[in-house]
Amino acid sequence: MKTTLKTALLVGLSAIFVGEAAATEWNVSLWGKRRAFTEHVEKLAELVSEKTGGDFTLNLSYGGLSSNRENLDGISIGAFEMAQFCAGYHPDKNPSITVLELPFLGVKDLDQEVAVSKAVYQHPAVVKDLGRWNATLLMPSPMPQYNIIGVGDAPETLADFKGLNVRATGGIGAAMSAVGAVPTSMSATEVRQALDSGVVKAVAFAPHAHMAFGTVENADWWTTNLNPGTVNCPVVVNTDALNALTDAERDALLGSIDEALAHYVDNYNNATMAAWGPKLEEKGIATVTYSDDEIAAFKDAVAGPAAAAWIEENEKRGLPAKELYEIVTSITQQ
Repeated sequence: MKTTLKTALLVGLSAIFVGEAAATEWNVSLWGKRRAFTEHVEKLAELVSEKTGGDFTLNLSYGGLSSNRENLDGISIGAFEMAQFCAGYHPDKNPSITVLELPFLGVKDLDQEVAVSKAVYQHPAVVKDLGRWNATLLMPSPMPQYNIIGVGDAPETLADFKGLNVRATGGIGAAMSAVGAVPTSMSATEVRQALDSGVVKAVAFAPHAHMAFGTVENADWWTTNLNPGTVNCPVVVNTDALNALTDAERDALLGSIDEALAHYVDNYNNATMAAWGPKLEEKGIATVTYSDDEIAAFKDAVAGPAAAAWIEENEKRGLPAKELYEIVTSITQQ
C-alpha cells in the first residue's frame, strides 16, 4: 500500500515537472511605458497566451532588459527573445529598413504604413540584413506622419526653422536640415529632459509620443501639417528562439500578428487621436499651419535628393536600394 502510494506521488510530481518544463516563456524588451506604440505587442502577448492555454507567454519589460538603442544587440546574443527598436537609432546596423524612414514617402495612413513595412520586411535582402543580428522581423509599429512641438517663438514660416535645434532622427532629420534646422538624434526617453533644459527647442514625434514622453506638457506650439515623414520601429524576434518553438506555439505567434496590428491601428486612430486635440487645447498650445505652396516647395527640395542619396549610399553597401525604394513608392502611389 505504501509502495503504491509512493509510486503514485512520484508519478504525479513527474507530471507536474514535465508540465512546467513544457511551458515556454519569452522575454520582450520594450521601453518607456505602455502606450499606443506598444499596443500591438500587448495584444500579441494576450492572444498567444489565450491560444496556447498559457503554455506560451510573452513577458513584457519596459526598460528592464536593455536600453532601446541596444535592443537589436540583445536579440543578436539571445539576451531576450523579442524586442522593439527604431531603425533610425542605429541605421548602420539595419540599413535596408531605413528606406521606410525617408522623408515625404507619401504614406497616406496607418494601414498603408503597415503594407509598405510588410512588403519591405519580406524582401530577401532585408531578411538577410537583419539576419546578421540573428533577428527575424515580426511586425511593424505603424506611426503617422511626425510633426513638431516646440518652445519659444513659433516658426510661422519654414524659413523660421533656420538655426532651430530639433530632435529629429533619420529622414526627418534630413528634411529638417533642408530648411536650415539643426537636427539632433536622441532616444525618446531622453527627449523631455533635453527640451526642458534647452538642449533642443523642438521635438519631432508622432502624437502618442508627445503625450507619452511629456513634450506636450511645457510646449508653446505645434505644427499641424509639416508631415516630413515617420520612423520605422519593427518588432523582431531572435531567430533561434523562433525556430525552437513547437508548431503550435509558432502558429499561435505568427497567426496572431494581423489581429494584433489591427488592434494597434484601431487604438491609434480612435483613442490616441481622440485625445490629441483636447490635450493641445488643455495645454494652450498654439497650432502652426503652413501654406500649400510652402509644403510643396519643402517636399520638392527634400524628397528627391534624399531618396537619391539613400539609394546611392546603400547600393554601395550591396543592397538593392533602388528596388527597395520602388517597392515603397509602388504602394504609396496607388
